[in-house]
Amino acid sequence: MTVYFHEGDLPDGLDLGPQVAIDSETMGLRFRRDPLCVVQLSSGDGNAHVVRLNRPAYDCPNLKRLLTDPKVLKIFHFGRFDIGMFDLHLGVETRPVYCTKIASKLARTYTDRHGLKDVAKELAGVDMSKAQQSSDWGAAELSQAQLDYAASDVLYLHAIMNRLNEMLVREGRMELAQACFDFLPVRSRLDLAGWDEIDIFAHA
Repeated sequence: MTVYFHEGDLPDGLDLGPQVAIDSETMGLRFRRDPLCVVQLSSGDGNAHVVRLNRPAYDCPNLKRLLTDPKVLKIFHFGRFDIGMFDLHLGVETRPVYCTKIASKLARTYTDRHGLKDVAKELAGVDMSKAQQSSDWGAAELSQAQLDYAASDVLYLHAIMNRLNEMLVREGRMELAQACFDFLPVRSRLDLAGWDEIDIFAHA
């Protein structure tokens, strides 16, 4: 594994292919309180690109171009949060998208364990460490441990997606999953608009 570190934006001309795994690191889990700090990406080749964003300007045209490229599928685990953060701080709607957490909940109905650590262990045979999950992502310098952690969150998403797709097709739920992925940016906009803790589809 090689972790490529970039300040502010992805390099000019970088081609990560038609399917890119993406995750982000923030100062917390509240949209307007906690800023977006880091975005990590992988083309599925075993390497990762980690971008520390230049806050608060967020001047990253190459990253924004990738997030909105209709020819590039963006693969997330719990994409609802990342997509919302990109909308709020970068001013872009991320499409098209795939969320391995949604896919897991539709395909792996035999378990309630849909966190990335559990999904990666079962479907990719990887025991991921979450030791750096709660750390200072806004620090002036990121540690090697932080960079390695950030990379690990995207390195296995392609393999996980492929396994989940096999299960979704087998169970006849691929079309339903795709409809959920298509709706995901709208769900993120609802979060930003104040419906983050309200299920508008519920009866009550």
